[in-house]
Amino acid sequence: MTDIIIVAVLFVILGAAARYVIKAKKSGKKCIGCPDGGSCSGSCGSCGCGCGENKE
Repeated sequence: MTDIIIVAVLFVILGAAARYVIKAKKSGKKCIGCPDGGSCSGSCGSCGCGCGENKE
């Protein structure tokens, strides 16, 4: 019984995360994970938040 509850909770969490990503992309956010994602003018990384930088 507890396995079913754990699986159901995981599905709810994954579903909510997928819904958030889809909704953010439809609203035009370029960088979903950064706080300035709604104000990016170009490709990811152009808003100055550093989310699009290559980290080596």
